[in-house]
Amino acid sequence: MTEESRKILIVEDDPGLMSQLRWCFDNYEVLEAGDRSTAIAELRRNEPAVVLQDLGLPPEPDGVVEGLQTLQEILQLSPHTKVIVVTGNGEQENALTAIAKGAYDFYEKPVDTDTLKLLVERAFNIAELERENRRLQNLASESPLDGIVAASEAMLQVCRMIEKVAPTDVTTLLLGESGTGKELLSRALHRLSPRAEKRFVAINCAAIPENLLESELFGYERGAFTGAVKQTPGKVEMAHGGTLFLDEIGDMPMALQAKMLRFLQERVVERVGGREEISVDVRVVCATNQNPLDLIKQDRFREDLYYRVSEITINIPPLREREEGRLILARTLLAKYAKQQGRALNGFSDDANAAIDAYAWPGNVRELENKIRGAVIMADGKQVTAADLGLQTGDIEPATLNLREVRQQAESRAIRIALTKNFGNISRTAEQLGVTRPTLYDLLNKYGLSAETYSKRGLNGG
Repeated sequence: MTEESRKILIVEDDPGLMSQLRWCFDNYEVLEAGDRSTAIAELRRNEPAVVLQDLGLPPEPDGVVEGLQTLQEILQLSPHTKVIVVTGNGEQENALTAIAKGAYDFYEKPVDTDTLKLLVERAFNIAELERENRRLQNLASESPLDGIVAASEAMLQVCRMIEKVAPTDVTTLLLGESGTGKELLSRALHRLSPRAEKRFVAINCAAIPENLLESELFGYERGAFTGAVKQTPGKVEMAHGGTLFLDEIGDMPMALQAKMLRFLQERVVERVGGREEISVDVRVVCATNQNPLDLIKQDRFREDLYYRVSEITINIPPLREREEGRLILARTLLAKYAKQQGRALNGFSDDANAAIDAYAWPGNVRELENKIRGAVIMADGKQVTAADLGLQTGDIEPATLNLREVRQQAESRAIRIALTKNFGNISRTAEQLGVTRPTLYDLLNKYGLSAETYSKRGLNGG
């Protein structure tokens, strides 16, 4: 960051002092604000690294309430911003209150420009060092999708999509059963995006009563309804500059879907009880465990909203379809919770491996995580057993690892699929499989298959 590109926001209601400060920092890009609303608007529009703010702001310039509220809102919207508060002489208690609320430093009037310049210069240097440190930490992380175990081909494909989509601003829809890791993937989208240093704001549309969801999303003005004692920004505004995650959007009430559609089209919101249109720059990620097309047919979800939220759709496979990924994920979770509990465990027993592989996992990754967390506590030996996991082994047989058997199973399955697609036609099946007709007949004899079984007559009759 060069000095010429450095932005400093000065929040001061005294025109004379503002003029003096503007002259003092003429080698910076100076942004001006005389009250809280203007300050917040400039913060959102220009994202200055440093804010120089007077605590005495209108409508009570002789008090500090408005100034402290402005400070709190600035840090809520931009946590890494360095705010230097300016107080009156002898108001050290107010300055310490501001520091406790997150201000970087304070300065007492009357203004000595040389000292103030040093404070501001140091604030910019610290902001630059912190920004570089965050960048290096991101580069040093084990994986851009840290925390996501992707061992199966299906999950590797999901991760590849996440990495491609993350740098863009397209609205993304994550589809997957409950417990498959939709929020984890949405956070990965945010972490890999240019918005990573801004806020990630999540809201579960199914967890909030219908009559409260609108005010949670879009905020409300003072007096908008009983109990609305102050102006409150909604989740959409809070995510300005960052990412808004709408979990279980399939449960959003129809009446609210129209307002959400307008926000996605215009990128403006109106608080409940307000008339002002507020521009918001936010990347939107949505998720649902339901089929949106089914919801549209049932008149429970707007078709135009579906096309808005699904510019890119990522289907997350359930755990039962992740094949070898189940055991790798289970081992990763076991290591994590064993370390947390201080247990020296040497992995899973054979029956536990077989049970993990065979179980359907209706609760997906969340269920696996809960079972392993409990098993770490319950295990008596050095290995976690199926009983520790609360799984029944029954007549489960571990999947074969014999290459000849695996090859035969795959070959037999490919032949059956090809016969089915070609209704038992030998010539077309042989062509599709890339073998000659005599070779195909030999394979049918080898696996005890009959082309007649897959013919139209055979299918209709069976």
